Amino acid sequence: MVSQEQRRRQLAREKYLRQQQRRTDARRKARIRNSVIASVLGVVVVLSVSVYLTKPFEDDGKTEKAGAEVTPSASPSKAPDPCEKPAAGKVKSETWKKEPAMTIDESAKYTMKLDTTCGEIDIALKASAAPHTVNSFSFLAGKGYFDHSKCHRLTNQRIYVLQCGDPQGTGMGGPGYTIPDENLKDESLKGGVYPAGTVAMANQYNAQTKQGRNSGGSQFFLVYQDSQLPPDYTPFGTVSESGMKVLKKIADAGAEAPDPQTGNTAPNATVVINKATITKS
Repeated sequence: MVSQEQRRRQLAREKYLRQQQRRTDARRKARIRNSVIASVLGVVVVLSVSVYLTKPFEDDGKTEKAGAEVTPSASPSKAPDPCEKPAAGKVKSETWKKEPAMTIDESAKYTMKLDTTCGEIDIALKASAAPHTVNSFSFLAGKGYFDHSKCHRLTNQRIYVLQCGDPQGTGMGGPGYTIPDENLKDESLKGGVYPAGTVAMANQYNAQTKQGRNSGGSQFFLVYQDSQLPPDYTPFGTVSESGMKVLKKIADAGAEAPDPQTGNTAPNATVVINKATITKS
């Protein structure tokens, strides 16, 4: 017969084990979330124990595995929100088991328009250089996958990007399938720099272990200022001049302090993609 003291100890241990499991699950989710950037000025930061994209763009001056829980020293800004209220609607929750069949014409020109609460961002897509990526975005945009989704991260220290493409708004979401890395030798990526205007994929690549290739999904980042990054993230588009003005407006509003649960530094501006469309010309 179990005494009350033995039962109390048993319950206490079960509670402890549940807490440990929650911590383990939280660390696992953080690794999934932190999937974007593998190395900043020689610092590896994309996905491991420490941003699918995902704590992207982090650096504490020490070598960390991809996605380490190292928050960027983004200074909170009290600038007013320069953006409008989001359009009515809900984000999609649908996912797919495999990459969509190729339907784009690789020789044609495609443009992606992000109709955001902060203004329109037009992006010239590189269909011939990154056909799988452009085809996937064409498929997802056609399904309304990006509509009403938040751009959940803004980094403004060392790496200068706005990250979008996760309907969950947490940096942990994706379409259910992955696409291959492409165009990593693009002539625009010189000297370990992704130039302002570049649109590239987030992924789960870990430069230390050399694992996580071909792990892109739906999350992507828009570079609003030249950023020191290794060529590990598929560059698949270029933001128009007018789109860069929108990005600057968003960046000028600053970023929030890191979220204690996710580590995200969300933009102060309310950046929501009301609708994403891709057109062929």
